[in-house]
Amino acid sequence: MYHAIVFLPLIGFLIAGLFGRLIGARGSEIVTTSLLIVSAVLSWIAFFSVGFGSGTTRIQVATWMASGGLQVDWAFRVDTLTVVMLVVVNTVSSLVHLYSIGYMHEDPHRPRFFAYLSLFTFAMLMLVTADNLVQMFFGWEGVGLASYLLIGFWYQKPSACAAAMKAFIVNRVGDFGFLLGIFMVFVLTGTVAFDSIFPQIAGLTERSFRFLGYDWNALTLTALLLFMGAMGKSAQFLLHTWLPDAMEGPTPVSALIHAATMVTAGVFMVARLSPIFEYAPVAMTVVIVIGATTAFFAATVGLVQNDIKRVIAYSTCSQLGYMFVAMGVGAYSSGIFHLFTHAFFKALLFLGAGSVIHAMHHEQDMRKMGGLRKHIPLTAAAMTIGTLALTGFPLFAGYFSKDAIIESAYAAVGHKGFAASYAFVLLVVAALMTSFYSWRLYFMTFEGKPRWGADAHGHDAHGRDDHAHAAHAHDDHAHAAHAHDDHGHGHDHMPHESPLVMLIPLAVLSLGAVAAGFAFKEAFIGHNYEHFWKAALFTGKDNHILHEMHEVPGWVVASPFIAMVLGFLLSLYMYVLSPDVPRKLAAANPVLYKFLLNKWYVDEIYDFLFVKPAMWAGKFLWKKGDGLVIDGFGPDGISARVVDVTNRVVRLQTGYVYHYAFAMLIGVAGFVTWYLLARG
Repeated sequence: MYHAIVFLPLIGFLIAGLFGRLIGARGSEIVTTSLLIVSAVLSWIAFFSVGFGSGTTRIQVATWMASGGLQVDWAFRVDTLTVVMLVVVNTVSSLVHLYSIGYMHEDPHRPRFFAYLSLFTFAMLMLVTADNLVQMFFGWEGVGLASYLLIGFWYQKPSACAAAMKAFIVNRVGDFGFLLGIFMVFVLTGTVAFDSIFPQIAGLTERSFRFLGYDWNALTLTALLLFMGAMGKSAQFLLHTWLPDAMEGPTPVSALIHAATMVTAGVFMVARLSPIFEYAPVAMTVVIVIGATTAFFAATVGLVQNDIKRVIAYSTCSQLGYMFVAMGVGAYSSGIFHLFTHAFFKALLFLGAGSVIHAMHHEQDMRKMGGLRKHIPLTAAAMTIGTLALTGFPLFAGYFSKDAIIESAYAAVGHKGFAASYAFVLLVVAALMTSFYSWRLYFMTFEGKPRWGADAHGHDAHGRDDHAHAAHAHDDHAHAAHAHDDHGHGHDHMPHESPLVMLIPLAVLSLGAVAAGFAFKEAFIGHNYEHFWKAALFTGKDNHILHEMHEVPGWVVASPFIAMVLGFLLSLYMYVLSPDVPRKLAAANPVLYKFLLNKWYVDEIYDFLFVKPAMWAGKFLWKKGDGLVIDGFGPDGISARVVDVTNRVVRLQTGYVYHYAFAMLIGVAGFVTWYLLARG
């Protein structure tokens, strides 16, 4: 069964990738989607059989490599953590495949698109089933490659190519740290297999390691390097800059990357390596601080974004910060629980946003929407459910998982000190902002007066939007089926509801957004959670955070709900009752508004510190190093000088006898002169 779960997406990738032209777009869609649905059904069977039944299982596939003391097997590690991730990855991926049949129906390159989707899924499955660090790194790099291919799927768009390169390069920074962390683990333990690594960790707590001229605690250094990899893949603060730009890919790609696959890989990795982090308290503190900072930072930026997909993207970034706070305080199952529920409602929000974009003829700017609830009621209902789940409305999925993380942060104050207090305050504030920008998105999109169409905002005589070149106004089908003309005349058409093949995934994800938290709360974080996890997650003997979180004061339990209500009321006031307030507020605080709109100027700082110096150095080495030195004095330069001398010497060979006779007389005269002078 597990072989089928992992390899069916790979088979789909090979069929669509190699034979896509032969079987056509429809055949590629049917093959890849059918195989993913089968894989998803098998994943749910595995989830109930492992999570509520058997324990850890190791399935040997092959011996991968053996070099000296390094033995790497290709094997599946199947435990509760694995099957939770299998459900998340394959369920969301299969629904994204199904949704894409309707969303990408105009694109002439659908076989390639569906092949990439299946490759992405296979790489993520390799990552989550990994039995050792090398296999995990293989899947880790695989999702990086697939994300590059999918973000830049419309490679005719310069912005898509730039976004794909940015995602790839920024992740290489994090992956460098991850690779060093893997090397550290091998140096310390002599193995990369999890079953051999984990029993040795407790004996390494006092060991030091010299790095960059300093003596470090070996486990602290290892955990920090591994977390650097997680920061890149899961878009944590300072390595987050690739995530919003990834919106240049088709909307189904956004749902897959942000809900189930790539960005959750870092959280999964920290959970899988919980024995290492549990014995590295300094590294755990760093995880808490970075996670809380990310949750707050991304929420502040989400307040002012106008691109519907970017608002949801920053929401993803913020929610990942919540998950890392849970990891940092030692509440690993709370973090994975939020990863599990988040996959449903975040995929729902992204696919719902795609349905809105589809209805609006590829418009993404929320300032050009409004009043859509009457035209696309089913999409509006799905987006409402997703918003309720994200903001933590009682009994919806996010209410159970996000609140559990906030309670865990408060419960950890006695153990983690200032870091836990810092996290608790920032997470509650982020919950208020999450509610505000989520309902802002809903109100700007679905309520109020329509701001689309020829009468809503100035079109010229040809119906072409004056803001057609505004930032982020263009999206998804810009290159699919040559849809540029839609920007000229499409807004004059009435918005329309999406086809059934796009609405079915929204309905399934809506069910998950409503019920996933309530149905699985006891299993993930209840009083008997150990029975469900069966040692898939490691907690030290002094780690009682999951018991203590149930004993926090009532005001702590109520704080995220109060924050959610305040955020909703504030958004209702500013975008429904008094819609002029946001504009006046932005005009009254231009510095703060521009600071948030420009994402704290992190991109500009990186551009100044890294990009421009690198470009200058590259140009200098190209012009001066390559052009002047190497071409001037190297092999090319020598050959050029030989050619120059030869060309001059050849001119002496004229072919005229009197020229040669004259040269001989000159030679004789010179010889005679030398002879006479030399003789005295």
